[in-house]
Amino acid sequence: MNNKLEIVGIDHGWSNIKTANTVFTTAVSHIANEPGVFDNILEYEGKYYSIGGKRLMVKDTKVTDDNFYLLTLAAIAKELKTRGIYNVDIFLSVGLPLTRFGAEKENFIKYLSRKKEVVFKFEQETYRINIIKVSVFPQCYAAVSDRLSQYGRKHIIVDIGSWTIDLMTIRNMTPELSECDTRPMGLITCMHSINKECVAKFNSEIDEAELEYIMKTGMCEMNDKYRNVIESELKKFTDKVWNMLREFKINTDVTPITFVGGGAAVMKMYGDVEGNNISYIEDVKANAKGFEYLAKAFMISKSRRGVFNG
Repeated sequence: MNNKLEIVGIDHGWSNIKTANTVFTTAVSHIANEPGVFDNILEYEGKYYSIGGKRLMVKDTKVTDDNFYLLTLAAIAKELKTRGIYNVDIFLSVGLPLTRFGAEKENFIKYLSRKKEVVFKFEQETYRINIIKVSVFPQCYAAVSDRLSQYGRKHIIVDIGSWTIDLMTIRNMTPELSECDTRPMGLITCMHSINKECVAKFNSEIDEAELEYIMKTGMCEMNDKYRNVIESELKKFTDKVWNMLREFKINTDVTPITFVGGGAAVMKMYGDVEGNNISYIEDVKANAKGFEYLAKAFMISKSRRGVFNG
């Protein structure tokens, strides 16, 4: 193996898998026979899998089947390809919502650590990896971990993902556990509301990929009847988020608030609340980059104490 330890951060969303340099849909399907085209094809233990397409259905946990393990291998391959590396030792850095962190951490580590040495192919390129360590860090916190020194005594982080919204209060650079919460009201729920209205009014739905594009860019080239429904439901969604913050007795007029995740762009474009205290991190890869930042900090801390041995 390559003597250099590569840190690979992966954000396992229900809609998209993100690494520091790549984003792809959370979708995997088994292919019975060798395909004729190998774009986004994973070959693992003699079987072929197509990566990407229509996302997986949301479940209670991501460790009940092999899907997210296979998606992890694809994410590693995509990220290593950007670095020009195919044979390497890996420190895998991933995340969970802070409120589920303690309950799910060990199972997630065990799930991703099932094999230490893994050989697989992605798009016909062979990857040989040795998973030295798997660490799990709190998502939401990870997205802002490299800028905590810029925050004052109190700062609210709102991570709007595909399925959940994570709310985190940071005091003096440290998460206040008693003031953190996770709600199952992410962007997928908003897309469900949009399509529910479209079915009721027009007896048709809009592809989620199109809705994701609109949420990301604010650009909608559909005719007015669909555009009006989309914009109305997005406005309702942002109102729900602001009302949630008020439920937690957060003064949205003066308390510093930073939105992160895929929903940051939605809040910026469709939310009515403005102010110098409100900021947005629109990079959907922010958590994945944060996982790498935290893993590097962990390694530096351990090496200074002479205790990091993988």
